[in-house]
Amino acid sequence: MTPKRPRLKVSNRLRVLRAEEGLTQEQLAADVGVTRVTINCVERGEYLPSLELGLLLARRFGRTVEEVFIVDEK
Repeated sequence: MTPKRPRLKVSNRLRVLRAEEGLTQEQLAADVGVTRVTINCVERGEYLPSLELGLLLARRFGRTVEEVFIVDEK
């Protein structure tokens, strides 16, 4: 029997970072090459982005991935 992997609770600061720069979801989506719906789902925690998208988002804001995405260690 294969043991279950623990699930991580991941939140993000995208909405805050967007607000600091005065960006809309549509503008951010265009900057990283996804749809506005994707950005909305990531912000609400309904979609955990791929590593590639996570890196693109972090780079767009000049931050590390850890500064954009927060892992709840509990």
